[in-house]
Amino acid sequence: MLVLTRKPGERILIGDNIVVTILDSRGDGVRIGIDAPRGIAIQREEVLKAVTDANLAAAGARPDDAERIKAALGIVPPTAPGPDAATPPGDPAR
Repeated sequence: MLVLTRKPGERILIGDNIVVTILDSRGDGVRIGIDAPRGIAIQREEVLKAVTDANLAAAGARPDDAERIKAALGIVPPTAPGPDAATPPGDPAR
């Protein structure tokens, strides 16, 4: 990790196309501006974590849910191929 001390108005360059500008420093917070190409995702870590946690909680699948759904839909799991199915015809291993 690179640790820098910057003053308002100073910039940090990341690669050829990302510029981080220190806008203001107030108490224990720093305002920054980030200029980056549209294809680069810029997200606050705490927001991303909150969304990820909410998605995991909403998904909340139990181990037997897939089997219960298959049973409810009348889906029968495919039969596993026998040991000869993995060996192509004419293979000396047969």
